Amino acid sequence: MYFSVIIPIFNRPDELRELLESLTKQTYTHFEVLVIEDGSVSKADGVVADFADRLNVRYYSKPNSGQGFTRNYGFERATGDYFIIFDSDALIPPHYFSVVNERLQAGQTQPGRPSLDAYGGPDAAHPDFTPIQKAISYSMTSPFTTGGIRGSKKNLGGTFHPRSFNMGLSRQVWEKTGGYRLSRMGEDIEFAIRIIESGFTTGLIPEAFIYHKRRTSFGQFFRQLRFFGRARINISRYYPAELKLVHTFPALFTLFLASIPVWALISPVPFGLAVGVLVLFSLLVFIDGTRQQKSIQVGALSVLAAFVQLTGYGIGFLSEGWKRLREPREFRETGASIDYPS
Repeated sequence: MYFSVIIPIFNRPDELRELLESLTKQTYTHFEVLVIEDGSVSKADGVVADFADRLNVRYYSKPNSGQGFTRNYGFERATGDYFIIFDSDALIPPHYFSVVNERLQAGQTQPGRPSLDAYGGPDAAHPDFTPIQKAISYSMTSPFTTGGIRGSKKNLGGTFHPRSFNMGLSRQVWEKTGGYRLSRMGEDIEFAIRIIESGFTTGLIPEAFIYHKRRTSFGQFFRQLRFFGRARINISRYYPAELKLVHTFPALFTLFLASIPVWALISPVPFGLAVGVLVLFSLLVFIDGTRQQKSIQVGALSVLAAFVQLTGYGIGFLSEGWKRLREPREFRETGASIDYPS
């Protein structure tokens, strides 16, 4: 298959250089790369030019409109049979395209139609990541946080919904759905819902993982997760039935944390039980994080990352939920005018 790789970028030329470097090392090379600058001040055109002799790469620059609409811009200019979307803070293992090509060719039910119309892949921590980046990666994929749901084969959220940090879709999906309707605030969730509603097949390709750097500090991570919590409520503006019990867990965890000082004033028994639950949760995360990353330091940081993830998402979920209760029911938010947290 001939793949078109779509990479939106906003003020991150150094990240793009690392991503493009990883693409030069692929064992399967039948792909093109489209880099779309989304109104950046720090331009990446020079970075792209440095790879012109090693990659089939094209560079575009446009006014800022958000990552969803910027991906649409790339779809419109792509020439491949199958589109692959990466975030700019990703590193791609050498086997990636070989694995994806093999999986899409295997089990085809119709000649010329891939076995999956759209897919998603997991993320992982690269050995060279900082301890904080490894801890954040653990938290976002851990069975003890809701981050573990997205990359699960069983996928507790129901039918597999790909996410745009590591996602592929056929040209037919793009032509039928028209791409993203939202630019920020849950754009990939909304897109995945429409892909499935349109009758296309989706699935997880476990071996098609990437190394996702996400954020380099807990402050940045908190702001990002708070935005994710807001985005989940925004999806409910379009699809109320998609707001499920599992999505409320971070908000309930956040409320539980906030209640502990109150219990300390009321009664020592519920206070002690609440503290015990937090200690047990922290211990489980520490042990599992240490086991996975083979580092006590990363295990300890994973505890902090889990708290940051759950409370960040929970606060965003609660604040946007309160806003939703007070706004007109017909209100919709595309996110095109909302700044994504850096």
